[in-house]
Amino acid sequence: MIQKYWYKLPSKFPNIELDQFVIMPNHFHCILFIVGADPCVRPRNEEGTHKGVPLPTVIQWFKTMTTNEYINGVKYLDWPSFERRLWQRNYYEHIIRNDDDLNATRQYILNNPINWAKDEFYVE
Repeated sequence: MIQKYWYKLPSKFPNIELDQFVIMPNHFHCILFIVGADPCVRPRNEEGTHKGVPLPTVIQWFKTMTTNEYINGVKYLDWPSFERRLWQRNYYEHIIRNDDDLNATRQYILNNPINWAKDEFYVE
């Protein structure tokens, strides 16, 4: 279900390109590119409007869609219920500024399943 909405992001937000991702039992890691983003990390304004969709809007849509589908799964497919919220309130973002950082971040994502047993929330 998470993967389904991950792959829908570029059709919903044309300025988004997908890269590496991994779905873990209690979290999700991904790299996405915001095409046309200002290198100074400021929205570009053209005639008073933002070009493209800002990251918080993308993340909000992703969390909303996955939460709604999960709620339907709980109601109709006997998925495990959850308390209060499915996703944490915020998210961690990191601006990747060069190829070394991109490669290190990709490697971190690839290695995340290997390191799952060391996670403080790991349950066998």
